[in-house]
Amino acid sequence: MLMKIAKDPMRLFDDIWSGNQMAATPSFKVDISEDEHAFHLDAELPGIAKENIALNIEDDVLTIKAERTQQEEQKKKDYHRIERTYGSFSRSFNIGELIDQDNIGANFDNGVLHVTLPKTQPVSKTKEISIS
Repeated sequence: MLMKIAKDPMRLFDDIWSGNQMAATPSFKVDISEDEHAFHLDAELPGIAKENIALNIEDDVLTIKAERTQQEEQKKKDYHRIERTYGSFSRSFNIGELIDQDNIGANFDNGVLHVTLPKTQPVSKTKEISIS
């Protein structure tokens, strides 16, 4: 069954900043899948505490924000190379109009944020008018 997901179904879950992010901007990887009842988003957030993750929706845009802090140590280290990133991370996605926003669920397990976005039934915007 084919159903309309958003105004432009090819843009569903587009990262709204994808064309505007600089290559050096720290981010995180996301997998998005779908079954007959919901969309599933898995965000890879290793080394980040659950308390440092925020998830919100505004105007059909889902935003995931996270912060990884660097631990201060008593002794000083001379670094030769630092590849791990610290600071604030954020990604935003268009989720379309057919997501049941009141029943979105999320859990965090072993460094992966699992978000379930249940589908809602499309609201018909057509109406038959009787002629008298």
